Amino acid sequence: MRNRCRIWHRGPCIIYNEDNSIIKAFRNMPGITLLNISKLNILKLVPGGHKGRFCIWTERAFHKLDDLYGTWCKATSLKRNYNLPMHKMLNIDFSRVLKSPEIQRALRAPCKKIHHEVLKKDQLKNLRTMLKLIPYAKTTCRYTILCQAENHELQVDKATASLEAKLDEKGVPVKKTVVRKEGKKAVGIKKQKSHWWEKGCSYQETNN
Repeated sequence: MRNRCRIWHRGPCIIYNEDNSIIKAFRNMPGITLLNISKLNILKLVPGGHKGRFCIWTERAFHKLDDLYGTWCKATSLKRNYNLPMHKMLNIDFSRVLKSPEIQRALRAPCKKIHHEVLKKDQLKNLRTMLKLIPYAKTTCRYTILCQAENHELQVDKATASLEAKLDEKGVPVKKTVVRKEGKKAVGIKKQKSHWWEKGCSYQETNN
């Protein structure tokens, strides 16, 4: 039924022994499959590998199964060297076999203690984990932040001084720097054009 614009769903399967106009009776019914008992097809009995298709057996076809496949006590009369599949286990109740005391005695005891996995935190991202490993890390981090702030202030002062020197040479009036309440210096804008040193570029100086 592949590559079809319209798909017909499978209906019941009728299995017969002799064709007594049974094919003509069901030929116009969509979805019905007719099979001969001597020519059974697994693709028609179990389409798509799904069990549970509704099969309708005629009386003669059902009685012919013993002659066609035989039983565990009687051999088949229509086939040669054919035997029904036998069970590999005498007791097919698998759950009962597993719970038997003979097997439970040979198995190890179940482990009822549950181990929960602990989330491992990254020491470089988590400060508490870093302090457990290196207690001096908090002081080092604080010192690094203070050094960066001091270097940034020095860089801003240096850029301001160089800018004032250049503007004094050209004779352009310079605005005075304004000190905020937080203690940080805000450099006044001398021209409308923005310079690269006014865009907040931070540098870190290494103290040898």
